[in-house]
Amino acid sequence: MNEANIYSPPASVLEISNAGILASRWARLGGSIIDTVALMIISGPVMYFTGFWEKVMSGNVPILDTIIYGLFGLGVYLALNGYLLSKQGQTIGKKVAGTRIVSVDTNEIIPLWKTFLVRYLPLAVSSNIPLVGQFVAILDSLFVFRKDKRCIHDLIARTKVIRATAR
Repeated sequence: MNEANIYSPPASVLEISNAGILASRWARLGGSIIDTVALMIISGPVMYFTGFWEKVMSGNVPILDTIIYGLFGLGVYLALNGYLLSKQGQTIGKKVAGTRIVSVDTNEIIPLWKTFLVRYLPLAVSSNIPLVGQFVAILDSLFVFRKDKRCIHDLIARTKVIRATAR
């Protein structure tokens, strides 16, 4: 009720927000491409000059090298995106694409440890398993075509990718 005029009709504030609106598949793809390019700008030259790239091209990569370079890649990913993920739920690519990762239950940004250990690590590890890994990565990506646009890594971590709103 309006305190100034008791005869005024009831009023309410209607807020229309795009918080929670799912990001488009194109925005997700664009963000992923940007993240991959950013990662390759740093890790690509390291892989080339250390001889790892040549081993990959010859198809003769020792398992220890795979583990070491996998850990290196995860470290580079965290160095590039850790701060943005923890504060804004975004990677560099998601920031450029205007998207963010949030909890499917609360629409809140999830903690960095959960983003990394639950959302990224299981798929990063499983996609490096010989023969099976390539199919896991492809299957994960294809899940974006579901109605809820959630990939396997989103389902595991109970996250979704939404349009970013101004804070």
